[in-house]
Amino acid sequence: MPVPPSPAPVRTSLLRDTVHERLRDAIVDGTLAPGEVVRDTELAAWLGVSRTPVREALLRLGESGLVRAAPGRSTVVAEIDVAEVREAHAVVAAMHRLAVSEAVARLTADDLERMRDANRRFAAAVEQRDSGAALAADDDFHAVAVEIAGNRAVATVLAQFGPVVRRLERRRFASHAATESVALHERLVEACAGRDADAAAEVAFRTWQNLADLIPAPDPAPDPDPDQPTALQETP
Repeated sequence: MPVPPSPAPVRTSLLRDTVHERLRDAIVDGTLAPGEVVRDTELAAWLGVSRTPVREALLRLGESGLVRAAPGRSTVVAEIDVAEVREAHAVVAAMHRLAVSEAVARLTADDLERMRDANRRFAAAVEQRDSGAALAADDDFHAVAVEIAGNRAVATVLAQFGPVVRRLERRRFASHAATESVALHERLVEACAGRDADAAAEVAFRTWQNLADLIPAPDPAPDPDPDQPTALQETP
């Protein structure tokens, strides 16, 4: 769909990051659809900012693989690349397992309640099949461990590759298949409350690993042409 005509003003504080987040979320939720041409002038007008932070945001989105651009050509929202999603998913699952394992010993009662509250909101959104609200609540749930772990490398990797996975994940959160995630979240909180870092890390990994079912299998390699020589055959 085209850029919405109504303005969405952005506060000047942390402008660069805010613009990036707005555009990233618009791509993840489909407001900016795969294949759509995005122009910095239109995006700047939509967000009520200058073109500079928009250009910077598009560069960052390009590094994440969410937009594609070539010198002298238009910037477009990237199509969902199955191979890239598969690679990003493996990294994201591993990073969340690491974050949880490092956070368990530091989580306070307030932190655990933040996770429970986020899961309650997540469960309600799943029941209503509100994928946008489900994604937001799920982000809040997992963000607690990432925040408490305080591992900047993990946070940086997740910021870059998480949105690649989230584009596909909306399909799961729009159906009742996501109810399994509600139960896994509950198990994760219980393991964290019991200070069982190993169990919590494995539940966190399983929570993300379940998304692998959403990633289409790679196309099978074509059968070799019997009339063409292989690498082990010599041509006459």
